[in-house]
Amino acid sequence: MSNRIATGMITSSTLNDINSALSKLERSSEELSSGRTILQPSDNPYGASHAIDLQSQLDGLTSYATNVQDGISWSNTANGAMTNMGSVVQRVRELLVQAGNATYNQSDLNSIATEVSQLTETIKQDANTQYAGQYVFAGTLTTTAPYKQGPEDEYHGNEGTISRSVGPGASVTVNTNISTLLGNGAGSGDGKLLDTLRTISEHLTSGTAEGRAALNSTDLKAIDASMETLTQLQATTGSVTNQLQVASLRIEDLQDSITKTLSNTQDADVAKTTIAYSNEQAAYQAALRAGANIVQESLLNFLR
Repeated sequence: MSNRIATGMITSSTLNDINSALSKLERSSEELSSGRTILQPSDNPYGASHAIDLQSQLDGLTSYATNVQDGISWSNTANGAMTNMGSVVQRVRELLVQAGNATYNQSDLNSIATEVSQLTETIKQDANTQYAGQYVFAGTLTTTAPYKQGPEDEYHGNEGTISRSVGPGASVTVNTNISTLLGNGAGSGDGKLLDTLRTISEHLTSGTAEGRAALNSTDLKAIDASMETLTQLQATTGSVTNQLQVASLRIEDLQDSITKTLSNTQDADVAKTTIAYSNEQAAYQAALRAGANIVQESLLNFLR
């Protein structure tokens, strides 16, 4: 017994072939427009899961990279302020050496005292330096100015630490406890920089031989000690910056590596996909032409 091939079967088969060619063409078109071979999880379940994991890692690294750059900016801001303080302290030291000149009279010393008082306020201004609206030397009290302008020299920050996360379980402390350098002024008698500067001003205006003698002895030693403390703080800040820069390079390397792996997992080969698209487009056009001829001939046979 022979099977008869009906016209409807031919038409149905032709339409299926055309739809199949169109489906392949649309797939290639979507891959070209999106640049990816995985358009939905069902295309490659393992690859899709792997891509999601890699993207999650990249997002985490981006967050760490932002923290690192913020930390570097914070440290650079603090170091710039301390560099200015160093210039001021060096100027005070020069004034102390000048004040030891026997030819200077009391009027000269009073003028030097006025400049020292102005320089003291400059140091307090540097101590109130801000980064992104936060006081960098106030500990965790970042909205509170560490020092007030004027005669009050009390430190209004705290000794809390501010850190930036640079990796899983890894963080770097970025803030500097400036009170270890500046202290709380003459009222505290702590012998730190602000106390020393106020004492120098008193000795300059005292008009006594003892006060004048102290300028080039105890006062000069105290200034040198403060300069040493400042140098140590700057060295610590420089070390923090170096740590952050190393972390930044490590993060960049990881980002590059993961990005390449992610690309290999989900990105389409543009050249290969373009060729496939051209072939499928030609196949689809050929299927349309062939289908048109077949359907037209079937209709004529039916009319006959």
